Amino acid sequence: MDTPDRPLRRGWTTGTCAAAAAKAAFTALATGEFPDPVEVTLPRGERPAFALAFTRRDEASVTAGVVKDAGDDPDVTHGALVLATVRPGAPGGGVRFHAGQGVGTVTRPGLPIPPGEPAINPVPREMIRAAIAEVAAATGLPSDVEVKIAIPGGEALAARTLNARLGIVGGLSILGTTGIVVPYSCSAWIHSIHRGIDVARAMGLAHVAGSTGSTSEAAVRKLHDLPEPALIDMGDFVGGMLKYLRAHPVEKVTVAGGVAKMTKLAQGLLDLHSKRGTVDLVALAAFAAAAGGTPALAETIRTANTAAQAFTLAAAEGVALGNLVARAAWQTAARVIESTGTMLEIAIFDREGKLVGHAPFVAAHDAPPRNRRR
Repeated sequence: MDTPDRPLRRGWTTGTCAAAAAKAAFTALATGEFPDPVEVTLPRGERPAFALAFTRRDEASVTAGVVKDAGDDPDVTHGALVLATVRPGAPGGGVRFHAGQGVGTVTRPGLPIPPGEPAINPVPREMIRAAIAEVAAATGLPSDVEVKIAIPGGEALAARTLNARLGIVGGLSILGTTGIVVPYSCSAWIHSIHRGIDVARAMGLAHVAGSTGSTSEAAVRKLHDLPEPALIDMGDFVGGMLKYLRAHPVEKVTVAGGVAKMTKLAQGLLDLHSKRGTVDLVALAAFAAAAGGTPALAETIRTANTAAQAFTLAAAEGVALGNLVARAAWQTAARVIESTGTMLEIAIFDREGKLVGHAPFVAAHDAPPRNRRR
């Protein structure tokens, strides 16, 4: 529900919660007392404090837990309990990380963490090390410890993420670069897009396909017989995917989506969410006219309810509306990656997964000059 009368509330990453829990557990291991609340230092220097939701002492280890608050961001881990269990490690071993219940293990190359390691990303690891070091300096206890991070129920939550496609099995990733979740930034989704591209490149795949949804993904996979790691669930973030590909290019990229999303791309939009813009039916009518449609068809499309209806009307008259839309979408996408020479394709599918618009592979540096219409 939109609440424009108040600012959106920020939250905390799983990495921040894990660092707070680890610091509390190590403090209890060193002093016998759990700090509650517990403060941690974020990468930019902020010092938030967190209430403890769980504490436990065993014979050889101590566990503390913090409930993740993602603020107003639609994050699947909002409300999850992040646990850190700390036990003494081998002298000189430093901080060693382990995946507990609900935290995944990396199985594919290309991610920031190598295969075989728990899916705890570099910045959260550094935050945890810094928190342990802070307590060690204050108490004199060596900072050689084993840290196990767990999220009860995390494996079920991970099924709602892209972790399995990235080669992270058994649960969630412990993420974060600033420690803070910015509301509706969809940073976790963007992160998954980037990591998906990294995995594909590390596996030597020359062709990746970004799709706006499950129907277009299944259709483009069938169209090109692509392996799963080549499939990038970009959602509305076609710009986010293409900008990352500009810096981390592949030989071929397909942008695939439904008629409405690809029409928005043809209009010049790189964020395809409904909040960023709507389908311009007047422009779609002009595309239909340019494709050979009658003035009557163009007028009907101008007053259509949806892009899907417009495509249906055009198809009934044998007008290849989709190909013109695909070519215009190609121009928008190509401008983002034109410095790479990547071969770019646009594929438009209807709700049944039928190809209704296509701009075939052409090198992106062949993008025409930008149309500077106002």
